[in-house]
Amino acid sequence: MNANKLKQYGEDQWRAKPDKLNAELFVMTYGALVMQLVQDYEDYSAVNKELDKMGYNIGTRLIEEFLSKNPEVKCKNFNDTGEAIAKVGFKTFLNITPEVVHNGSNEFTLVIEDNPLNQFVVLPDTAIREGLLYSNVLAGCIRGCLEMINISTTVDFLSDELLGQESTAIKVKLIKYLEEQVPSDDM
Repeated sequence: MNANKLKQYGEDQWRAKPDKLNAELFVMTYGALVMQLVQDYEDYSAVNKELDKMGYNIGTRLIEEFLSKNPEVKCKNFNDTGEAIAKVGFKTFLNITPEVVHNGSNEFTLVIEDNPLNQFVVLPDTAIREGLLYSNVLAGCIRGCLEMINISTTVDFLSDELLGQESTAIKVKLIKYLEEQVPSDDM
């Protein structure tokens, strides 16, 4: 293989997988963020809260992109909402499709077999013992997205691969549908 063909082959490989490179960069950057939070807070429950808060803020902004890219998605009930989150939301933003387990009409669980945020991660024993929810940004993100479309929920981790469990499972429970509020300036 001459130098020109080798160079071209390398460029083609680079162009062929930008999503994979972007995903790996995101995963490593996220890992550095979690590590910095652990150093700053020195308390895993505080880190969990901060990751949830960050995720919530991300979710309040992601919902706009989700709705603009997927105008055909219509949810008649909370079960449809769970399906849309898994099959459209997670697929769009993380390129995965969690299994949705419906636990009645007001609750569902998202089961993620291979959580992309967990790539390249091994938690120290103290983090496992004290319950670091490494991917808690996902729970906050789901809660933030749903709140922006007037659905109040609780979103909790049931299991996490990094804590030695078989899969990552996130429970989403409907609290209530919120009344749409119009700012007083718009009246």
